[in-house]
Amino acid sequence: MRDLHILLAVARSGSMGKAAIDLSISQPSISKAIADVEHAVGLRLLDRGPQGIEPTIYGRALLKCGTAVFDELRQGVEELEFLTDPGSGELRLGCTETMAAGFVSAVSDRVSRQHPRVNFHLVPGDSITLVNRELRQRTIDFAIGPISRLNLDQDISAEILFDDKFVVMAGAESKWARRRKFKLADLIDEPWVLPPSDSVPGVSISQAFRAAGLEPPRAQMTSFSLPLHYHLLATGRVLTMLPLSMLRFGKHLPLKLLPADVPSIPYPTAIITLKNRTLSPIAQLFIAGARETAKPLKST
Repeated sequence: MRDLHILLAVARSGSMGKAAIDLSISQPSISKAIADVEHAVGLRLLDRGPQGIEPTIYGRALLKCGTAVFDELRQGVEELEFLTDPGSGELRLGCTETMAAGFVSAVSDRVSRQHPRVNFHLVPGDSITLVNRELRQRTIDFAIGPISRLNLDQDISAEILFDDKFVVMAGAESKWARRRKFKLADLIDEPWVLPPSDSVPGVSISQAFRAAGLEPPRAQMTSFSLPLHYHLLATGRVLTMLPLSMLRFGKHLPLKLLPADVPSIPYPTAIITLKNRTLSPIAQLFIAGARETAKPLKST
């Protein structure tokens, strides 16, 4: 286990010298540990390349296994800690910015009220990045986000919580916030702030406009940033489209739902996990809380 831990450190740092500093041991000890592992498996695991030390194909296979071994060990230790103190623990999860602003915040509040000493570490990102990088590298326990256009490999599991949908939103000072009746077509020539058109939410928004027989508007500002959305909407000039769940769980947010006739495009939101991976008790509690919190959205 010690030698495998050293191998992981060398692969991550790309240098035996850096790994020796990170682990506070001598470089000869690093070299011996690597040699011992290579002797045990009978294969060369590391090569020196232009960018430093890099794993061979055999090294990458062993590192993938090693990452899983240490993750399972960490989860086991966390379960022991939870059994001795059920009110505490640490949870690492990933979600999109829109989920963080609404649904995930609501679930976190629910769980933290029951277990006030739980620590949450939230990694924001789009679903594709969260699954292909954070989840596979086991830096998060699970992800919550939309699964549209997400290729679910055999080692990935997705449990759909609810089917979200995009709606038009404005700031309280918008002229459209005071109108009761209008069509989506009436808003086309207004200034918009929207996510990139080739992103998962961007594609769904484009599909909604086209389902209404319209070409998507040309965004005056293209960005995922929610603070930027809030700032621009506060001017009263700009419109946007965001998931309806944000309003359901984010009534404090500076957003006003506009009654535009937006076609409903399926936008399933799910808990995404690695199959055959042991989840800590805190992770299981959070997932149970997410299921309960999502129930009202299933009938929306």
